[in-house]
Formats: sequence, C-alpha cells, structure tokens
Amino acid sequence: MTTRTKDHEDAMDQEDAMSTTALAPHQDTPSGRDSGQGRAGTGLFDPKQLLKSLPEAFRKLDPRVMVKSPVMFVVWIGSVLTTVFSFKDPTDWFGWTISGWLWLTVVFANLAEAVAEGRGKAQADTLRKAKIDTVARKVDGTQVPGTELKIGDLVVCEAGDVIPGDGDVVEGVASVDESAITGESAPVIRESGGDRSAVTGGTKVLSDRIVIKITTKPGETFIDRMINLVEGAARQKTPNEIALNILLASLTIVFLLACATLPPFATYAGTHLTMVVLVALLVCLIPTTIGALLSAIGIAGMDRLVQRNVLAMSGRAVEAAGDVSTLLLDKTGTITYGNRRAAEFVPVRGTTEAEVADAAQLSSLADETPEGRSIVVLAKEKYGLRERHQGELSHAEWIAFTAQTRMSGVDLDGRKVRKGATASVVAWVREQGGEVAADTQELTDRISQAGGTPLLVAVEDTHGARVLGVIHLKDVVKDGMRERFEELRRMGIRTVMITGDNPLTAKAIAEEAGVDDFLAEATPEDKMALIKREQAGGKLVAMTGDGTNDAPALAQADVGVAMNTGTSAAKEAGNMVDLDSDPTKLIEIVEIGKQLLITRGALTTFSIANDVAKYFAIIPALFAAVYPGLDKLNIMDLSSPNSAILSAVIFNALIIIALVPLSLKGVRYRPVSADKLLRRNLTVYGLGGLIAPFIGIKLIDLLLSLIPGIG
Repeated sequence: MTTRTKDHEDAMDQEDAMSTTALAPHQDTPSGRDSGQGRAGTGLFDPKQLLKSLPEAFRKLDPRVMVKSPVMFVVWIGSVLTTVFSFKDPTDWFGWTISGWLWLTVVFANLAEAVAEGRGKAQADTLRKAKIDTVARKVDGTQVPGTELKIGDLVVCEAGDVIPGDGDVVEGVASVDESAITGESAPVIRESGGDRSAVTGGTKVLSDRIVIKITTKPGETFIDRMINLVEGAARQKTPNEIALNILLASLTIVFLLACATLPPFATYAGTHLTMVVLVALLVCLIPTTIGALLSAIGIAGMDRLVQRNVLAMSGRAVEAAGDVSTLLLDKTGTITYGNRRAAEFVPVRGTTEAEVADAAQLSSLADETPEGRSIVVLAKEKYGLRERHQGELSHAEWIAFTAQTRMSGVDLDGRKVRKGATASVVAWVREQGGEVAADTQELTDRISQAGGTPLLVAVEDTHGARVLGVIHLKDVVKDGMRERFEELRRMGIRTVMITGDNPLTAKAIAEEAGVDDFLAEATPEDKMALIKREQAGGKLVAMTGDGTNDAPALAQADVGVAMNTGTSAAKEAGNMVDLDSDPTKLIEIVEIGKQLLITRGALTTFSIANDVAKYFAIIPALFAAVYPGLDKLNIMDLSSPNSAILSAVIFNALIIIALVPLSLKGVRYRPVSADKLLRRNLTVYGLGGLIAPFIGIKLIDLLLSLIPGIG
C-alpha cells in the first residue's frame, strides 16, 4: 500500500481544490449576470449577424412562409396592395414611400427570426464538424458503417475509436473524450452497470475496451437532435405561444374590420381615403411589434438553453420550466458535494484537539477515499500539520479498512493508531486493555444528532490504549446554495430535497441548505407519489435524475432533466438532457424558462401600449380637415397629414429592428414575486411603450418636415 508524503499531500490538496471548483454551484444565471459559457462561441447579440441574416430575411418573403405568422402575413398583403396601387400613379411619392416602409416592416420582422435562427445554424455547423462517419465493429467481428447500425446491436470500441452511435456500456470501463458534445476537455469515465453507462455517438474512447449496446436509430443520435433543435427545424410552438398568436390574430381581425368600415364614413363626411392610407392605418394599429418578434423570442429561449449545454426535447418543456412551482433536488451532488468531509476534531476529556488532529492525519495518510483526504487537509489547514517525510513513514505498517473490522490505521515505531466506526474502535481499545473515556458516547451521539458521521480516533502507545477523540464528518453543503434557495423562494418556488439518508441526517442538511422541505429514505415510489401529490394541487414540478430508477419520476414531472451521464432509460423519460451532467443546472433552467415568459409578456405589453400613440398621429391626419375638432387630438403637433401617417409607419418599422437585441437577449430576470413583476413590467414596458412612440414619431416628423414637399 502506498503512503503519502508531503508531495502526495500537495497533490491531493490541489485535487481537492479543483474538485471544489468543479462542483461549486454556477453563479452565473440568466438573471442579469453574464453566463458566457456556450457553444460555437456566440454572444447574446452580434450586430454583424443582422447583415449576415439579411439574405435569409428576403427569402422568408415567400407567402408560404409568411402565412405562418398571421399578423405579419396581413402586413405582407398590405405591402403588396400598396405597391400595386402605387403603380397606378408612378409619380405618387407618398404611395411609394409608404410601400417601401411597409416592405421594410416585413423584412425587419423576418430579420429578427433570421438572426435567431442564424445563431442556431452557426452552432449546428460546429456540431456537424463533430459528426464523423465511422465504421463500427460488432462483437461477432463484422464491420459495418455506423449509419447502418440498428437498435440492440453490440459494438466494440477500444482506445482511439470513435463511438459510432448512442448507447449503453454493457461490458468494461473506459475513459471517454466528450468534448465534441459538451465542450469540456476533461475525459469522463463510462462503465457498465450503474448510472454512468450512457455514451454518445461522435465521442472518442481514450483508454481500455468497452462493449456498447446501440439504443438509437441512425439520424436520431444526440448530435442529430441537437442540430435539428438549434437550427429550429424541430422547434414547435408552445401552448402559450399558440394562445398568444390566436390573441394577436383576433386583434388583427378586429382592426381589419374597423378599417374596412372607415371608407363609408369618410365618403359621408366628404373626404376620400385611399387604399395606401387605409393599409398604413391598419398596419400601425395591429400589434406588429410583438407579431414580428414572437418567433425570435421562442428561438432565442431555446438557444439560451443550448448555450448552457441543455438539450430540450420540446419548447413545451422550456415554457413549463418558467411556470414551475415545486423543485425536487437530489441531495448528493446537487445540494452537497456528495462526499463527506472532515469538519472538526473533537477531543475527549484529558486530550487536546491537536493530539486528535495529529493521530487522525497519521492514520489517514494512506486513505485515498475523499473522507481520508479531507481529514489530511483539515489537519494541515487548521493545525499546520504538513511535514511527513518519506523516511519517517518507511517502517509504517498500514492497516486497510475492511467491512469486517470497519477500521483503518497505522502501526509506526511502537505506536498504533486506529480510526473508524464507534463500536469497532471502542472494541479495539478494550481488547488492548485500555479504557474508553466517559464522554465518548456523548460526543458521538451529539454529532449523529446533528446529521454528521462520527469517526473515533484511538491510540496505543507507552501510556496504554485510549480514545483520543472524534472526527466529525459531514456532508458539506455547496457554497451559495442557501442564497439560491432564497432566490427561488422569492420567486414563489418551493424546494424539496430528496435523499436516501435517514430523517435525522436529512433534517440537518435541509436546515443548513435552506430548502423548504425534504423527503428522507426516498424510494422511486416515494418520488413518484410526491410528484403526483404536488401536481394534484395544481403545481408544476421539476426534478433531475440519472438512473433507471429515476425514469418513472422524470416521466411524471412536468420538467424532467436527465443527466447525460445517466442511463438511456432516464434520458428517454426526461424532456431535457443536461450534457454537462450538473444537477444544479436545474435552477438555471427554471430561470431561463421564466425569462422566456417574462420577455414574451414584456414585449407584448410594449407592443399593445405603443399602438395608442398612433391613434393620436393618424386619426387627426385622416379626419381633421372635415372635423376640425379632431385637431385637438394632434397633441404631437405633427406638421402635416402626410408627414403624420409616414412618421407612424416609419416608427412602426424601426421599433422592430430596435427591439431585436432585447428579444434575443431576453428581458433581465429578477427573482421577485409575481405581483411585483407585473407592476414592474407595466411600469417599464407598459408606460415605456406608451411614451416612446410619442417621442419617436415626433422626431421622425421633425426630420421629414425638413424635406421639401412633405412638411
């Protein structure tokens, strides 16, 4: 058995520090903080992308594409009509100008969608480069192209081979490079059995030999699905998006009918409304802004998930994440680091902490478990116990831990040190003829009641055998988790910790982490029952999982996030897959979902509010000549009827392109209650949408008034 000298300790300290960094919860979230990680190196908005996407925006002018957006299809028809009527009088500059800006309105709407899709296509190109045509070696020795593999085929992969398709490891263990999928350069271990058996096509085996059972058809691998997702080909409109489209279409029909009734009234009043003016009025009154940006908002929301290496199987899942009210989180690896760590050395009466620390460290130098390493690190950091030279340990006899003895330790220079379970160490001390301190049981009970694990440390030397003290091992809660749970609480989300620990330990961890509730000694049936109870109360539930036994609960949850390292059953059951296999990312997924809903709601509020100003621009321009009293509505004091109508149309087009960055980046999310969020959006986007057009239309009118023949 190997020993650890000073150099060994330094290496383990570095490893411990790296694992702490790797396991720490993500601090960057969509809530206004930069989450720079992502695929294909895309930022949230690149102005150059506007120019790159312009050709695609013109291609989308195809009526078969435009008809998918009812509002913008009406604008497209209006643009065609004004263009046709302008041809009747080629000298009518007003008609041609209105037509030009109406076409720009349609192009700008297409551009918003094209930019969102363009970012996805850039990511898809990166993913396509990761796809490699492979030759698969079956277990029977035959070789076939990877594209001809069927579900259930068994293939062999050795060091240097590219895995030909998605599947589960059924034999062996290997180190796998998944950087093509996750972007992480560090290799991962994949092995048969357990919850780390899934492998992804396109990744590379770095060492050893494994046998893989193929679980997907050619063309349906994770890379294929990610390509379809980021390109938008697999994106379906969500229920809320469909409902909003119906609302916008209804408003469009209402305004269409209203505009259709105006010509008879105008004729009765002794004036004439041209088709160009009627179309301009209709386009300015219908909710063109949100109609133009609605698709881009949905695509961008999915894109933000892909940037965080989360594959959503449907837009419904992203939307549901925004409405989640109960969050089920596994304790191990999500709320805690997953390995018990030494928290303190507690001496019995008659000894000191330093004595306990020295003995505990010495007995743990050959202990390669996370618990053993943490004991060495704590003794070094708290008491400066660092120097352990090779010569000092050359005659040491290391006692390995076994399930029978439930102890480990070292015999060195006539001194015996043991650490382990309370009953085992107490029995050893008594076998050596020593006595156990009276407060030993009291100390171990106190640690157990606090949810920790006590390890007794004992020694036999010239003074006899005796217990020195207790090592307090505890499941360490990740930094910042309490603050994040507090944020979720302000969002109205209830957090439930799920663990297989006993209720006493679970209660202690739950209180330290700050979760709202916990489910101890949880079985798959318990998880399913909890989800059903929450859903029966009208709540949407989100949870993470990676094992086959998690599959039923993942399928039942409204948002089921499966880990990429998990089994194929778990990934098929969930409606999202986290390629980084980071359970804490569920919190970010909820925030992304909420940001998507907030962005859609905010821009809808802005769009409807900014139509109000256009009434004050166009209505006086149409009828002030025959009804002078309407001139009082011209509160912007626009220079002429033609300028008023043209200013409103130009503003209507420009506001779309101005809001493209916001629709792609998303409205900044803050963890506040629903009523506060509503008040904020009504103030910022409702009032802002009301005021902005008055300012914008007036400024455009001032510029137009400088052009001869318009003002």
